[in-house]
Amino acid sequence: MNWRTFLGLACSLVFVATQGHAADYPTRPIKLVVPYAAGGPTDVLGRMVGDYLSRDLKQTVVVENKAGAQGAIGAEVAARAEPDGYTLFFTAASIVVLNPQLYKKLPYDPVKDFRMLAIITDLPVLMEVHPSVPAKTVAEFVAYAKQNPGKLNFGSAGTGGTTHLAGEMFRQMAGIDMVHIAYKGAGPALTDLLSGNIQLMFDTLGTALPPVKAGLLRPLAVSSAQRIPDLPDVPTMAEAGYPQYAVSVWYGVAAQSKLPDEIAQKLKASLDRALSDDTFRASLDKSGFAPLRPKSLADIDKFIDADRKLWAGVIKALNISLD
Repeated sequence: MNWRTFLGLACSLVFVATQGHAADYPTRPIKLVVPYAAGGPTDVLGRMVGDYLSRDLKQTVVVENKAGAQGAIGAEVAARAEPDGYTLFFTAASIVVLNPQLYKKLPYDPVKDFRMLAIITDLPVLMEVHPSVPAKTVAEFVAYAKQNPGKLNFGSAGTGGTTHLAGEMFRQMAGIDMVHIAYKGAGPALTDLLSGNIQLMFDTLGTALPPVKAGLLRPLAVSSAQRIPDLPDVPTMAEAGYPQYAVSVWYGVAAQSKLPDEIAQKLKASLDRALSDDTFRASLDKSGFAPLRPKSLADIDKFIDADRKLWAGVIKALNISLD
């Protein structure tokens, strides 16, 4: 047997072995890396997705929280894992879209290291104020802020995150002077808002709805294109006079870019079934995470590219860098 024949046979055996592994996948527990602390909205949503995958793929899915560095620690762990389908990454817009534009050096590259398999939800942000703020509308808030420059504080889940930039975008559009207070997560920021230590937040619906419905905070506007069913009396930002204010926070599932196509297709099919499953959709909706419908890989890429362009303009205009 000459070397060409031997090489051809070896390649054939590798191909057959890969096909076999893909057909059997998964044969052992899958790890789902969540790049934020347990108990937050990303963790809650990630665990719901993990539970569905576990049932659908008939294999245990273990959530592993790797918090820190604006999600970069978890992203690096997921990116460096073997591309065999046994380590998945539950990611957010800030990790894929914002971090690469805010940091000159990152331990991961969202384009080179990952392939997105599904966008699970795309949440608007709610502009909410403490009841001590006299404003009942966005226009009244802007007028009040202009009368009290530099005296109003808005909180966020962390510098450079979507909830921070959502506030900065509004500050810029409204031409007002507010002070940003960064917290280590949405929970601590919400606690300070409820106690009146800060006056304003641009928060995702998952964490904003309970205190708003309880009457503890006052909603002024929502960033979605249409009003949301849970708060039918709250206007959109467009209705409030800011039609260019289009902010959302999306979450999705990614795998390593070198993951074999056969396994990637199997995982995507499972995630698509989740997004088409009435029970799963209802459970997300009940928790404040409006589920999307399945998207093709091409549509996912278009969706993320559009988000990159939106925030690139904001970050450039504000001259924000976190290095």
